[in-house]
Amino acid sequence: MNFTEKIESNDQTIIENVESYHSDNSSIKNNQHTLKRGLKARHIQMIALGGTIGTGLFMSSGKAIVMGGPGGALVGYAIVGILVFCVMMSLGEMAAYIPVAGSFSHFATRFADPSLGFAVGWIYWANWAVGVAVELTGVAIIMEYWVKTINSVIWSVICLVILLSINVFSVKGYGEVEYWISFIKIMIVIIFIIVGICVDTGAAGGVYYGVSNFHLPGGPFPNGFLGVFNVFITAAFSYNGVEIVGITAGESANPHKTVPSAVKQVFFRIVLFYILSILIIGLIIPYTDPNLLSGASNIAVSPFTLVFKKAGASWAADMMNAIILITMISAGNSGVYSSSRTLLSLASDGYAPRVFTRVNRWGIPIWSVLATCLIGCLAFLTSLFGSGVVFTWLTNLTSLAGLITWVTISVTHVRFRKGYLSQGRSLTALPYYAPLHPLGDIIVIVIGTIIIFGQGWKSFVAPIKAANVISTYIGLVLAVVLYGGHKIWKRNGFVKCEDMDFETGTFHDNVIDIRKTGDDMDENSSPIPLWKRILNKILNIIA
Repeated sequence: MNFTEKIESNDQTIIENVESYHSDNSSIKNNQHTLKRGLKARHIQMIALGGTIGTGLFMSSGKAIVMGGPGGALVGYAIVGILVFCVMMSLGEMAAYIPVAGSFSHFATRFADPSLGFAVGWIYWANWAVGVAVELTGVAIIMEYWVKTINSVIWSVICLVILLSINVFSVKGYGEVEYWISFIKIMIVIIFIIVGICVDTGAAGGVYYGVSNFHLPGGPFPNGFLGVFNVFITAAFSYNGVEIVGITAGESANPHKTVPSAVKQVFFRIVLFYILSILIIGLIIPYTDPNLLSGASNIAVSPFTLVFKKAGASWAADMMNAIILITMISAGNSGVYSSSRTLLSLASDGYAPRVFTRVNRWGIPIWSVLATCLIGCLAFLTSLFGSGVVFTWLTNLTSLAGLITWVTISVTHVRFRKGYLSQGRSLTALPYYAPLHPLGDIIVIVIGTIIIFGQGWKSFVAPIKAANVISTYIGLVLAVVLYGGHKIWKRNGFVKCEDMDFETGTFHDNVIDIRKTGDDMDENSSPIPLWKRILNKILNIIA
């Protein structure tokens, strides 16, 4: 057996070892069918790189400049970026070792507190189910930009049919769609940064801006700490969805390689796509420009459109409209995927009807997908009737889901690492371990909690209205009710370290040792180019 054959044999052993998870009592299975590990390394990596680039960056980034100024926006996005990176390191450690769908809900139940797993699972599922309705509504609005003679509901129905078609036959459909859409978004951001540099330096033939916007009255931080804090909130919602990489581990062909690689790429995504984009906008468009606030709802004056127009691109609005359209389809696609896998995990842990554990012959949790789409449709209908009041409350109910999930992941990771070490296990047996533990988890728990409780501070400014306060914090109230209700019902406590299960569905030490001999091979057992091996070494040093 030559070296290549040996690596192929070893990788197959690893995959078979992971898939054995589905035969255990806590596995995600139904009759003879299980989830298929159809997501390749390129799918996971591209989802990690571009999966969360969306309307938060393309449309609402200008709002962050207005609230915090050019300096405040940079600081706010950088701090929340550190928080996101810490979340991904913690989730990556657990998901690479125990690759299951709906990972963080299952991890919370298994290593922290069953009530916590119950609460975060249902909140996260509701968040994405309602999110599907939000995207259906958004697609209808976007299409009206070009076609005004067709009822906008028709476009929403077409979008829903597309989402269903992508998600009911094969997980590869989800992976391929996200791969190419993420690729397009990444290219747009890279082009935007290059064009922005040319505009700022005057190379595009216009005015030289330099850093003049940093010297406007008030300086780079015109609204002080409060302005930076407001940016925290905007940035947190812009980064929302980064945790989907943990969910994809359950259907990744080689989670022991792809999950750690995706986690490490988050660092570069934050720096390249978010921080540089915010810097470019702050350099070219003054924070006093009223268009920055309007850009959150008007594509014609979104920050990206304004910068492209300053470079002489009169077609910028049409281009950005098309980008926002595919971004919304991507978000809806991710919503159906992540919420269906979360519902599948909830059912497997006994928190939802067992029918949602059913997996069809293509490896799709069909009833979970259909239930998610049904709830999305019902939520969408509420946006059409009753002046959208119900729809607004539904979105408020789930608005804090991402932040609550991040904090839960860090709490769970603290428990995971404590139990893992208390049982005498070695960190070297982990495919990936978070290098900043416990500091990273502490950062997430502290900053995340502050944002969760502080994001509605404006509702306490006179005149105080009870309806506004309740509407702002209804998502937090829902989380407390779910957690407290389950706790009273089941009367359970935190999982004891000695009772934690680190065997079911995990990689065994001997398999990990064999895998490490093939670090110069990719997931297809092909040699990795020298330049890429050097880049991987740099990533390993950073992460």
